[in-house]
Amino acid sequence: MPSHSWAVIYCPKEGSTHTHKRWKKIRPYLNEMGVNFDYVQSEGPGSVERLASMMTKSGYSSIIVVGGDSALNHALCGIMNTPSPTGAHPALGVIPNGFGNDFAKFWGFSSDNYKATINALVCHNTRKVDVGIMQYQSKEGSNDGNKSVYFLNCVNLGIASAITNLKRRTSSLFVLKSLTYLISTLLLIFQRMSSVFEFSLSGEHIKQRAMGICIGSAHGYGQTPSAVPYNGLLDITLVSKPAIFQIFHGLWLLYANRFLSHKGIRVWRTKHIHFSSLGGSQVSVDGRVIHDRIQSIDVQIMPEEIDFLIP
Repeated sequence: MPSHSWAVIYCPKEGSTHTHKRWKKIRPYLNEMGVNFDYVQSEGPGSVERLASMMTKSGYSSIIVVGGDSALNHALCGIMNTPSPTGAHPALGVIPNGFGNDFAKFWGFSSDNYKATINALVCHNTRKVDVGIMQYQSKEGSNDGNKSVYFLNCVNLGIASAITNLKRRTSSLFVLKSLTYLISTLLLIFQRMSSVFEFSLSGEHIKQRAMGICIGSAHGYGQTPSAVPYNGLLDITLVSKPAIFQIFHGLWLLYANRFLSHKGIRVWRTKHIHFSSLGGSQVSVDGRVIHDRIQSIDVQIMPEEIDFLIP
């Protein structure tokens, strides 16, 4: 019966031989560990949400994503948008096999040690985690422009989203994915791109030019390092437009996990934030770039909404 099996969604990353090779080891190890599972391979990012929805309708109690942050986000959206015959969301888990894997890293999972991850998942330890929801209005202003996207980790506005978008567009040009990120980051830093954001939270109305804003339920790729995905709160960090040398100092602090000590950072903690203007900035959710032309967004948190498989 599906309810007693894992539903495994394998999400191959286009052009990556490492993810394919790792999957060829992951699948036999699942069998070796006696895991009862059914698996499907996604055809692309859009199909992950559809597959997760189908598996939720089929009554699977656990859905495991073999992929990165973007694939995990698509699966989350498929689960959240689909009623389950059991009346409860299936538990969600991840075997990291992408680039980034930030939410998996929060729980101590590593793509370099898939066996340790699977060993932990088979124990079926779960924790209720928060789910964020971003509702947005497109600039077209039609009814079709009102959309919702769920997230586990963060929403990025501005430079971090632009880096992610540029990295995806240029990834085929470089063998090393880390080199792609580095070059994308440097190109955008020297442009010193910024936008004027207008937003409201906790009774405060703010209008400020900034390079970027991160709304984090978890660590947000190091931008919201104090956030935890089980306290019912969102951490907000705003990066102002500093001088070039201050930007490089900020990058060093980011990698040293001391991002909040940079003097160009403003921070808030809230349950809800509304943006009436994004200044034309790029938006991404859990590392997944939103390509719609967004006019306004509303972000809030749903406490302890879904079970997540943890070590």
